[in-house]
Amino acid sequence: MAYEALAASYDRLTNDIPYAEILSFYRQIWAEYGLRPSTAVDLACGTGSMTVLLTQEGLSVLGVDASEEMLTQAADKAAGMENPPWFVRQRMEKLRLPAPVDLAVCCLDGVNYVTEPAALREAFARVYKALNHGGLFLFDVNSEAKLRGLDGQILLDEDEEVFCLWRAEFDEETRICAYGMDIFQRQGKLWRRSREEHLEYAYRVEELTQWLADAGFVNIKTYGDCRLNPPNLEEQRIFFAAKKE
Repeated sequence: MAYEALAASYDRLTNDIPYAEILSFYRQIWAEYGLRPSTAVDLACGTGSMTVLLTQEGLSVLGVDASEEMLTQAADKAAGMENPPWFVRQRMEKLRLPAPVDLAVCCLDGVNYVTEPAALREAFARVYKALNHGGLFLFDVNSEAKLRGLDGQILLDEDEEVFCLWRAEFDEETRICAYGMDIFQRQGKLWRRSREEHLEYAYRVEELTQWLADAGFVNIKTYGDCRLNPPNLEEQRIFFAAKKE
């Protein structure tokens, strides 16, 4: 399963992700919509980096992810906070919150990991139900152009404690990009090798916009990567905002 082995090294391998910049962009968007959130759910929260930042903003936050291993890392990261977030293991298409929230976010490409369009449509419906009236749903995706461009690439991430080699293949018929990962993690003088496969579906702006509308969302907008302008044709990451009336 994805993230079983990678979870322990995820933050080390992704220390260049600009979470603070993404949060700043979120603030710009919710201000544009006139929202002042006090409660939030962080979908596909992973190791909880965005969950913690939202909590530090003064929000009451619930982090949701399908990976137990990633949630373990998230809980450790949030330990010791004065008002720590809660974490729950759920898939997005099974989302069920104890109470509605003002804001739902899905940082990075969590939406791409829902590889069945029918399941994603159900996830959108669940997010809509989980929001208060006037609430906002913010998420971003790896664009179709980005995932198609990864086909055949071999990439390497490493530091002193972990070595990760991954190969990407894009299937034009299924629109799925498969990442095969070989992960080597140091254990004393030895290295432990693990292998994972990650799958991402290349969703198109038009279909995501339509499915959000089908779920009941209004005032749906798309943005380029951390900027308030619309995305261009070769945009690598596209942000979405959708409101519940």
